[in-house]
Amino acid sequence: MASYDAQTLARLEADAAQVVARYPEHPRSALLPLLHLVQSVDGYVSPAGIGFCAQTLGLSTAEVSAVATFYTQYKRHPNGTYTVGVCTNTLCAVMGGDAIWAELTEHLGIGNDETTEDGAVTLERVECNAACDYAPVIMVNWEFFDNQTPSSATALVDALRAGEPVHPTRGADRVVSFRETERVLAGFADGHANEGPGAGEPTLVGLRLAAEKRWTAPGEAGEPDGPAGARKRGAKREEA
Repeated sequence: MASYDAQTLARLEADAAQVVARYPEHPRSALLPLLHLVQSVDGYVSPAGIGFCAQTLGLSTAEVSAVATFYTQYKRHPNGTYTVGVCTNTLCAVMGGDAIWAELTEHLGIGNDETTEDGAVTLERVECNAACDYAPVIMVNWEFFDNQTPSSATALVDALRAGEPVHPTRGADRVVSFRETERVLAGFADGHANEGPGAGEPTLVGLRLAAEKRWTAPGEAGEPDGPAGARKRGAKREEA
């Protein structure tokens, strides 16, 4: 089985010890962040990474592989420096996501989960980027690029391939590499968590309307749950 050199292994073992320590009663729960950790080193879940996770947690390599192949965030072949995820779920699709996807596949000459020859961009067709209020949305290494168009999307990937800095619409001030992102997902902070806005007007408008009209969620403000609560809330909405 493939393995790591002594220096890399020592660094992985030190980091893995911190990850496993977060789960004192159930160390196997550390598998997901450990898979992100090995991706931060190898750029994908390599055979050496699978063996390392298995040995660290007392699992078989088959058990580790079963988890790694279940979740699409874990890559079984080398990933690009930047994962560009285009949302083509219902709302993004009708708002232009399908057109963006068609444009990028033609522009880059690659399809889903494929990487450009220069190793810069891996393209993914994403079911949902959890940002429907900014549709259509692209994520680059899980940072938001909102209200995209086919032309803005091609400009974005061209900038990534040229090594130019790109700035997400919300969140971190810049996009770090796939391997750096994977280390963050393993639980190691990179200092960018509090940069930039986390929510904008499209996200907050519902909250503002609820406050203005004094709407409450089921069970809030002493209201009963069930049919009685529903009737009471319906009456309030009619009054508003």
